Parts: sequence; structure tokens; C-alpha cells
Amino acid sequence: MAYALLFSGQAKQHADMLPWLESAPAAAPVLRQMEAHIGADWRAALADPLRRADNGFAQGVITGTALAAWAVLQAAGLPVPLAVAGYSVGELAAFAAAGALSVESAMALAQARARCMDQAVAGLATGLMSVTGMARARAQALCPALECAIDLGPEQAVFAGVDADLNAALLRLPREGAQCTRLDVRVASHSRWMRPALAPFEAALHKVAWSPPLCPLALNATGGLGRQPQALRSALVAQVASTVQWESCMQALAERQPQCVLEIGAGAALARLWNARYPTVPARSIDEFKDVQGILDWLRRNTAAD
Repeated sequence: MAYALLFSGQAKQHADMLPWLESAPAAAPVLRQMEAHIGADWRAALADPLRRADNGFAQGVITGTALAAWAVLQAAGLPVPLAVAGYSVGELAAFAAAGALSVESAMALAQARARCMDQAVAGLATGLMSVTGMARARAQALCPALECAIDLGPEQAVFAGVDADLNAALLRLPREGAQCTRLDVRVASHSRWMRPALAPFEAALHKVAWSPPLCPLALNATGGLGRQPQALRSALVAQVASTVQWESCMQALAERQPQCVLEIGAGAALARLWNARYPTVPARSIDEFKDVQGILDWLRRNTAAD
């Protein structure tokens, strides 16, 4: 079964995501670990905009639900993928799914990462904004106070900045033909504002055990594939304060020649991006299915040649 995995990042989590998760026995151990960090009321909390956008809660629920869903798919017999990539905080779940980190370590690191990021911008109002329909360089020239946080392709990117500059860009860039949306993220992730988070997060990474992954991982910081634990750890630190090279990550996965791609997480943003770039290799998100069997059936149909 030649498939690749994508793990979603922040901003698309919602109260109705993965409705089958709690009824799947294989998910229970992971959900218990997640709930120890963020509380058992996580579904109700996702309906509250303020709680949903809280960095510690959001990163915890994204990591925990993704790994619970992966546990269910593994229990159903899904084999090791060709390669894995995680988008932003999704790298923690990706590393754990590939066997480089334990579930317990990934959950603890999600909390540490959120805490370090919050402290880095304490006292500042910062965030992220998506920009489509405009070249990254032009958007940067029009709004030089912003910084590219995530490279999504020729005319699509996510920018980081302080609220005043983001709000000014929301007015200016649409007049120049771009489509702009503020994301439900309260920190200027993957930018210079996060540099104070690097040292404490690196210290947290050194406290957990690392193993060689079972498959290659496409790394946000470089856009290339990696397997050595030291390289994985270094890349996970670097991505906190540098541009996520998502366009290159997708290319690295495509070069592994998967027959299909499965996104694990809320929404289907990564699957849509993939389908736009590689329309001959189908991608779907597990959040688009009503049950696990539907996911497995889709994967089998699209890897039938194997």
C-alpha cells in the first residue's frame, strides 16, 4: 500500500471533527493522555472561540486527536507509509506516527512548544494571516513589516506579524488583488518573533527519548527528507522561528511516488493543497469521512495496484 501521510496544523480544529474518534477502542489510551493535559471537555471547548484559539489547548488537541486517529488506523492494519509530513505543530504528531517519538513525548512537547511560543510574544498582540492570489515577494514588498511564516506555493503563503500590521495588510492587499484571511492563531509562528522560544524548546526536546523513524519525514525547516534523530530534533527546533517550507515538503513526498495521500487532522486544507499541485495523486482528509471503514476503503481503492 504505497501512500503518504500529512498531519494537519493549527486553525482548522472544530467541535465536530472526527466524530467517530471516541467510539474507537484503539483511540482511548491516546485520548486519555491528551485529556490529562487539556481536559476531558475538549469537544465542548472547541465550540468556544476563545478556548479554541488558546495556543496550549489548540496544540494539545491537534497533536492528541491526530495520534488517536493514527492509533485507530494502525489497529485496523494500516501499514507504514512511504513518508510522512506534519504542517507546523503537526510535525509532532508526524514524528510520533513515524516512530521517532512516543505518543507521551509528543503530547508533552506540544504543551512545551505552546508555552515557549506564548512566552516569546508575551505582552505583544501577534498572529497569522493567509494570503492567496499574489506572489509572496510582492506581498512582502507591499507589507514589509510582515514575515513569511509558511511557503505554500507561487501565489499562496501565510504571513506573521503584530496585529496592527496584519490589520493594515488586510486592508491594503485586497486592493492589489489578493485574498486575505486572519487565522485563528494568536502567535506569530515561524517568524523572528519566535526566536526567544528556541532555546527553551530545544531544552525540552533534549529531555525526551528519540528513535530512528520507520519511514522518512519531510521537514518543515528544510523542505527535505530526514531520518536521523539529531537532524529531526534540530529541524523541529528551527521551524518554530523560520519559514515552513511546505511547498518543498510536498515535493519531497511526491518524489517518493505515493499512489495516494491521506491527511490526518481537522479540515482538509492540506489535502486541497496537494490536489491542486499533484492532481494525478489523489488526497483526502480523514475529517471528510463518517467512519474509519470509509477511510480504509478509500485507501484500498487508490492503492489497488499494489
